[in-house]
Amino acid sequence: MIDKYITEVVPRRHIKIEAERAIRCHLTWWRKEYGQYLLVDITPKEIGQARDELLRSPALDSRGNVIAAANGVAKRFKSNSTVTRYLASLSVVYTVAVNEWGWLEHNPVRKVERPAEKKGRVRFLSDNERLALLEACQKSTNKFLYPVVVLALSTGARKNEIMKLRWRQVDLQRNVIRLEDTKNKERRALPLVGLAHQLIGELMDEGQQRDGDLVFPNADGSKPAFLRFEWDKALQAAGIEDFRFHDLRHSAASYLAMNGATLAEIAEVLGHKTLQMVKRYAHMSEQHTISVVERMNKKIF
Repeated sequence: MIDKYITEVVPRRHIKIEAERAIRCHLTWWRKEYGQYLLVDITPKEIGQARDELLRSPALDSRGNVIAAANGVAKRFKSNSTVTRYLASLSVVYTVAVNEWGWLEHNPVRKVERPAEKKGRVRFLSDNERLALLEACQKSTNKFLYPVVVLALSTGARKNEIMKLRWRQVDLQRNVIRLEDTKNKERRALPLVGLAHQLIGELMDEGQQRDGDLVFPNADGSKPAFLRFEWDKALQAAGIEDFRFHDLRHSAASYLAMNGATLAEIAEVLGHKTLQMVKRYAHMSEQHTISVVERMNKKIF
């Protein structure tokens, strides 16, 4: 079932490269665990036991290696959200097997309880972490890692928005990047200033790019560069743990809040339609307001 899905269905789904890698990884694990079973013998009970086994298994890095401390012991285990994604990948396969192939009448994964996930996870860089990460990125063997990370911290753009950038979207004279392929399907403009502007300008000066060319391409220019390995190395070199690329977006939002941006302004920069998603930064903005009023009071009383 899994082999048929990977061979026939995955290629036609047109999903992102990293998402496809993750799905293949998940399904390879399921095939290893239950490949010798008949489909009718795999019940919610077996899948629930596999879920518990996943929760007890070590977390892996982008190369599939165990994330271990110096003594070789696993640093951490798979998170609840990671295990939920394993279950989701298997559930999609079963859904196709039921609805399209008619191999089964029911999807047993639907009866398996998902692990509880933490809500509203917000992780952002401390000042020391930011400096250490930027230094590590500068030393990377991939010339794109540093400007990509700087752009993420400077603008709060999503990884996919950055990696799919093409030169036609970059306007150095007007200090702006015009995003076309956003998560909410709406175009938006990113201010391109400071170090980010400088680094993008340097990349532009390196060669004769055409408007349709990717800003951060792979070796043959056909796809966005794959920076996961270099990113993991930079985090390790900087001594930063429990940090994802998406957390650069949280970091950018936190810097905006601490520098006096309103929630409406943060939402506009990040491309959120409502304030709901940026309320997590409210306490930072409030603290800034308190500091401003406190300084004013010290001067007038």
